Amino acid sequence: MDWQPHITVATVIEDDGRFLFVDEFKAGRMVLNQPAGHLEAKESLREAALRETLEETGWEVELTGLLGIYLYTAPSNGVTYQRVCFSARPVRHDPARELDSDISGITWLTRDELAAQPERWRSELVLRCVDDYLAGIRGSLELVRD
Repeated sequence: MDWQPHITVATVIEDDGRFLFVDEFKAGRMVLNQPAGHLEAKESLREAALRETLEETGWEVELTGLLGIYLYTAPSNGVTYQRVCFSARPVRHDPARELDSDISGITWLTRDELAAQPERWRSELVLRCVDDYLAGIRGSLELVRD
C-alpha cells in the first residue's frame, strides 16, 4: 500500500481574545478553519504559513511560535495530514486583496463562539489548536528548521 501523509501548515492568529478564521467551501459545505494549506515545493514551513495566511485572509502576520505538530486522518477520505501549526500576531490587513477561490470570507471569533459551532469546523483540529494556544503551549520558532 502506498501511504504518504500530506504536509500542511496552519496559523492561529489572536488579537484581543478573538481568533482569525476563514470561511471556506469544502466537501459541499461551508466550514471554519484557521488559515491553512499545503506545503509547496522548495518552500519552508514558515514561508508556507505566512503565504497561506496572506492568500486566505489578506493579513500579513508575524509568526510568534510553534504551536504543535498534529496528525489527523480525515474520515471522509482516509487521507492523513500532518499539520504544523504556528501562532502569530496580526501586522497589517489588505481588505482589497483577492482571497483564494475557495475562501468566501474571514471572521474573528472568540474561543466560545467557535466552540458553539462544532458543525462548522473543518475538523476537530480547529478547536484543538485554539485550546492549545490558550493553554500556553508554544515552542520556539528555532525548533522549525529549514
